[in-house]
Amino acid sequence: MCVSHRSVRMVVAYEGQSFTALRKQCRQNGLLFEDPLFPATDQSLFYKRNHIGKVIWKRPKDLCQDPHLFVDGLSAHDLHQGKLGNCWFVAACSTLASKEGLWQKVIPDWKDQEWDKSRPKLYAGIFHFRFWRFGDWADVVIDDRLPTFNGKLIFCHSNDANEFWSALVEKAYAKTCGCYEALNGGNTADALVEFTGGVSQTITLSEKGVKLDTEKQVELFSRVLKVHERGGLISASIEATSASDMEARMSNGLVKGHAYAITDVRRIRIGVGLMAFFRANKLDMIRLRNPWGRSEWSGPWCDSSEEWKKVSSGEREKIGVVVQNDGEFWMTFSDFISNFTHLVLCRMINTSHISVHKTWVEQVLRGSWAHHEDELKNRAGGCVNNKQTFLQNPQYVFDVTKPEDEVLVCLQQKDRRASLRAGRGENLAIGLEVHKVELNRNYRMHAPQQKVAGTPYSNTRSAFLRVDLKEGRYVILPTTYDPDRDGEFLLRVFTDVPSYCRELCLDQPPRTCWTGLCGFPSLVTQVHVTQVCVFVLRAGNNTYLTIRCEGETVRSATHGGSRNPNFDTKGIFYRKESSEPIFIQVYNSNRLIDSFLGELTLSTESGDIKKTMHLRAKSGQRIELPGTLSVVVVTSAILTSF
Repeated sequence: MCVSHRSVRMVVAYEGQSFTALRKQCRQNGLLFEDPLFPATDQSLFYKRNHIGKVIWKRPKDLCQDPHLFVDGLSAHDLHQGKLGNCWFVAACSTLASKEGLWQKVIPDWKDQEWDKSRPKLYAGIFHFRFWRFGDWADVVIDDRLPTFNGKLIFCHSNDANEFWSALVEKAYAKTCGCYEALNGGNTADALVEFTGGVSQTITLSEKGVKLDTEKQVELFSRVLKVHERGGLISASIEATSASDMEARMSNGLVKGHAYAITDVRRIRIGVGLMAFFRANKLDMIRLRNPWGRSEWSGPWCDSSEEWKKVSSGEREKIGVVVQNDGEFWMTFSDFISNFTHLVLCRMINTSHISVHKTWVEQVLRGSWAHHEDELKNRAGGCVNNKQTFLQNPQYVFDVTKPEDEVLVCLQQKDRRASLRAGRGENLAIGLEVHKVELNRNYRMHAPQQKVAGTPYSNTRSAFLRVDLKEGRYVILPTTYDPDRDGEFLLRVFTDVPSYCRELCLDQPPRTCWTGLCGFPSLVTQVHVTQVCVFVLRAGNNTYLTIRCEGETVRSATHGGSRNPNFDTKGIFYRKESSEPIFIQVYNSNRLIDSFLGELTLSTESGDIKKTMHLRAKSGQRIELPGTLSVVVVTSAILTSF
């Protein structure tokens, strides 16, 4: 099914609940809000069974005398993980707390939601928070009843007993997931995306030699620093290889299987006094926070280490070095690389035309994997290991119209945790491939083309790809790992200039009311020009070629600086007349008039062609010109062959 892209900037009322209307109704009736969709019962706590005991739901006014959303502002130190295995979520909250422009999206109109002592009758026991869910900002309404055990909050809580923003945000997030227990185990990258609408990338630090290559570490730090400086969110973790390793404390104070928030990234000047200003010595460092609020790194540059004497008191004050067991600590980036296994970067993709930073053009498309017995209608083909069905997946075509462009692709599957109670809450293992295709392809691929990029498969919510692509046309295949798995997804493509990304829905040219008069294609031909060698050119000239067949023309990108450029140019033609020849012409691009360099006239009646031939003059003249062209031409009577 084709679904056209649309704006993803809407704010929708989650489950149709309007915060404004509900609060107004409660004020008029003089009642505190009780959410019928997320009741104060075990149903909202567990999807399996109660493993805590007698839970009593209390409002903040029952837990303290002077409740507030915030006490002295918002800080990463405000929240601590409770009795849920959701350090991934708390770590995401910690990073969010350090970015005012971002947390105000999640906690909208926070001043209006704050307790007002001067007008207590206005308080209605209702709050709302916003999460970016599958393309839209969802406004989630909750009441303020919070689960407690022995008079204390069971789950996320603040240092200050009268501060409740973290507990309320957690409740709203749990509501979208079906219950609190659904937050046990998760992925920080998913929470970061839902807090920001950004694009998350998980980097496995053991891959591509990062741990052993100093240059790669420097390059990675620059990338991390750029994400931080541009308002992105970052987290990290150490993989637990066994159940006994999960949340096990290491001798250096770090915890395995545990998500840490990265709250600062800096190049710190080494030295004290005037010498610090004349030296170029700087140290790449990051600051992390353990959501437990304790258990810190005990290695070099820990809170009380001697290394801090190498840094001036002014520099220490500027970066906020605090010697206390608050769960926050500094590390050098090299120590970080040595100890951590995974890094999550959530980029804020800037699409504003008024910005000092790079501006991206975004295209968003919604799609689905849907199994069907008819192979031409099946859209759940699985990964490339399933050779018979792989190309039956959804396909999306886009263009790179610059000589080279940086392309970001994010594939996000719909959250399934709300189905945990019914036993269907597991994420699908997803990934994507990008293939370079013919410049004029407008119908679905039925044979593999040139794969240029792809992602590994993972059961996380999102798959992310960053790749530099040459000018041309490309097809994205978003897939599940296993075939016949149904699911919905969101595809986001970011480029420097418009890519005109769209879904390929048709397998071949459609029959219309004009087919009887104009005829219908009986053949499909793929023309692939691999190389052109023009001996009369000087290095530095610019050559391009055109492929023409039955009135349709394809023009290649312009290649400069070489007498024999590798063109790698393809065209595909659906043909009604098998006797009509195919013309390939080569030109040199000039300021005023392009100069003709030679052509080939190909007849495909005799079958497929794979050869290097001399260029000739125009109009069927048999005069050879000083140049050759290498070409592969394949023709089939089955229109779904390529």
